[in-house]
Amino acid sequence: MKKDIHPEYHTINVKMTDGTVLEMRSTWGKEGDQMALDIDPSVHPAWTGGNTRLMDAGGRVSKFKKKYEGLGF
Repeated sequence: MKKDIHPEYHTINVKMTDGTVLEMRSTWGKEGDQMALDIDPSVHPAWTGGNTRLMDAGGRVSKFKKKYEGLGF
């Protein structure tokens, strides 16, 4: 195995969107740096299997369902 080609792993802090901070090892940044996430994998549908509920903001979902009720949507 070649020497000095592997990245150096160190501990960083990852700040989730809800404010919690996790400590993990990474090649990103420097020892002790903090990474702030824009998308939280603990609640995003891409990582949760889509099991989160769709929020009905202003009745738009209800309006859509009512409008296309007979079409199978």
